[in-house]
Amino acid sequence: MSQTLRQVRILEQIKLKGYQSIDELVEFLGVTPQTIRRDLNQMAQRGELERHHGGAGPVSSTRNAEYQTRKLNYSEEKQRIAACIASHIPDQASLFINIGTTNEIIARALLERKGLKVVTNNLMVASILSAKPDFTVIIAGGEVRHRDGGIVGEATRDFVNQFKLDYGIIGISGIDEDGSLLDFDYQEVRIAQAIISNSRYVYLAADHSKFGRSAMVRLGNLSQCTALFTDRTPPQTVMELLTREKIKLHIAQ
Repeated sequence: MSQTLRQVRILEQIKLKGYQSIDELVEFLGVTPQTIRRDLNQMAQRGELERHHGGAGPVSSTRNAEYQTRKLNYSEEKQRIAACIASHIPDQASLFINIGTTNEIIARALLERKGLKVVTNNLMVASILSAKPDFTVIIAGGEVRHRDGGIVGEATRDFVNQFKLDYGIIGISGIDEDGSLLDFDYQEVRIAQAIISNSRYVYLAADHSKFGRSAMVRLGNLSQCTALFTDRTPPQTVMELLTREKIKLHIAQ
């Protein structure tokens, strides 16, 4: 069994049963304890599970991984997703971009476009896009979060509600089996909801680690999106929802 498949099965087992000891995973997969420890340490570094003495459990639904950790996780997959989304944004378009490490990579990919008008509550995104002289970049007002340059608060939401733009590009922390879009920060969720309401087309960027991941705040549902951009085929229940709601799926190869 390959390392990738083994780690997928570990994650599935933990999501199904909760905390699993190293001995239980050794018996489940038929490999050595050293192999399981190495897998668990790697997966914990990527934020896929929480490492405990003697085993591992699901990640917390109340707090997200550190910003710098999230920036490094799945960077290759995020690059592919970013390039795919950028190819679906026409020149001269208007768009929202919200908070998230994937959205920062999308901003870099959008530098290939011409004449974009962008409203964002992400200082990192604004910094990247402002380097392009033919772009118009508008920053939402509000409270700046020191950990990631995100701008949040009631003033931010009111600012977003002043616009009606062509596209809304949003990231997410987790996608439940029923299509619920989940996140950790209530204030951030309120702004993302405003972006969805004020966008003609909503593009959701989510790498494969977001499927089945828990977070405590419900943002909305996948059915509110125009298209999902990801790097792997989603779980069957999500695929059925995409088909039923006629949401376009783009798998970035």
